Amino acid sequence: MATVTAPRKAATPQIRQSQLFIGGQWTPARSGNTFDTINPATEEVIAAVAEADAADVELAVLAARKAFDEGPWPRMNARERGRIMMRLADLIEAEIDELAALESLDNGKPVSDARLGDIPLAIEVIRYYAGWADKIQGATIPINGNYFCYTRKEPVGVAGQIIPWNFPILMVAWKWGPALAAGCTIVMKPAEQTPLTALRLARLAQEAGVPDGVINVVPGFGPTAGAAIVKHPGIDKVAFTGSGETAQVIMRQAADQLKRLTFELGGKSPNIVFADADMDAAAAGAHVGIYLNQGQCCCAGSRLFVEDAIHGEFVERVVAESKSRRVGDPFDPATQQGPQVDKAQFDKIMGYIAVGQKEGATLAAGGGRVGDKGFFIEPTVFTNVKDEMAIAREEIFGPVLSVLKFSDMDELIRRANATNFGLAAAVWTRDISRAHEAAKRLRAGTVWVNCYDVFDAAAPFGGFKQSGFGRELGEKGLEPYLEHKTVTVSLS
Repeated sequence: MATVTAPRKAATPQIRQSQLFIGGQWTPARSGNTFDTINPATEEVIAAVAEADAADVELAVLAARKAFDEGPWPRMNARERGRIMMRLADLIEAEIDELAALESLDNGKPVSDARLGDIPLAIEVIRYYAGWADKIQGATIPINGNYFCYTRKEPVGVAGQIIPWNFPILMVAWKWGPALAAGCTIVMKPAEQTPLTALRLARLAQEAGVPDGVINVVPGFGPTAGAAIVKHPGIDKVAFTGSGETAQVIMRQAADQLKRLTFELGGKSPNIVFADADMDAAAAGAHVGIYLNQGQCCCAGSRLFVEDAIHGEFVERVVAESKSRRVGDPFDPATQQGPQVDKAQFDKIMGYIAVGQKEGATLAAGGGRVGDKGFFIEPTVFTNVKDEMAIAREEIFGPVLSVLKFSDMDELIRRANATNFGLAAAVWTRDISRAHEAAKRLRAGTVWVNCYDVFDAAAPFGGFKQSGFGRELGEKGLEPYLEHKTVTVSLS
């Protein structure tokens, strides 16, 4: 069984922001409605948060529209825009401990993961795009005739941004960074499960000098606040991270206005271990690849393909590491895995574990609930998994690993690519030619070689197939927030 750390009373952060942030003002929802955000480790209410609906989104869009059409942000000297973003990053860094505690309280992830992983990367992303603010450049084009032709890159306008609950602070940074650098204004809906850190960051953005109306944060639910953002004619572009099913709804709702869209969606990523791999490194990579963030990671290496020559030995390592993983109180520094984000996610994962057993896979580790309070699930490993099983085809979004055996490269590539998803993949081998060959043939937006879950602000991230379209991070992450204008001047 997984090692359990006993829950204990930990210092909790102060809840300072629970209202909507619109036009630089903190305000209740016009309806007066609120919803509870729940601590997934204790199932207790953290705070009542203002619940935005279409009326609140209307006000937020008006504020963002005015800030874009009339305000200083898109007209500001680009270098000054970058300086303000740098100040925002500095303020986040100054509050990193409290932000990590708030993230852990609302999401359930170990506070050490937020403090050492999520928030430092969020700071890096904001700083990276701050550096881009004054480097967004057009070009001159030598066209036929006596003309001077050049291009301009201009902000797309008001960006609607809908983010998930698995990496709340990080997703704010991934969305705000390129939008702010480009000169856009923002209406953001954080996930209803985890609204608190997005609201805290809005306060820090205002303190950093981001003009009122440039950033608006409207917590609420998808069918109300989310749909209102997508349908509003004052929104020029929608960026969404979440499920494919929701993305399909957004595409339909946005079709009438031909809104610009970018999607970062789900995955069923193959993590491939060849017989010549460094076994210790590959086992550690398999562990991180599936259990990072309680398995609630769109690029989780949930399909572990192991070459038949080492299958038995490698599975023993993976099972042993899974059984020793420490599950419990997110505020305990020794904890490696916290609870799932909410009861719905907990029930979904437990349902898949039951289905895996029913379909004939072997439960080699875990499979049960940890404790009787909070949404904790044991790190779970299935062996003897077949490609057609639900646990090998469908995104579980939890700490559930499916191990599959393979014998040759062509078979492996065919099976690894036999999915509607294409977000990420990994290859473990000492053979550099094999690594590059596999990376070329795998249909995925990111391929890691002898590593897993390596992210950098400069490296673009996004998916093939039903894992979405468009890219986040890097220079490519700016493109969805820019329009390209051609200007042709007669010199005659």
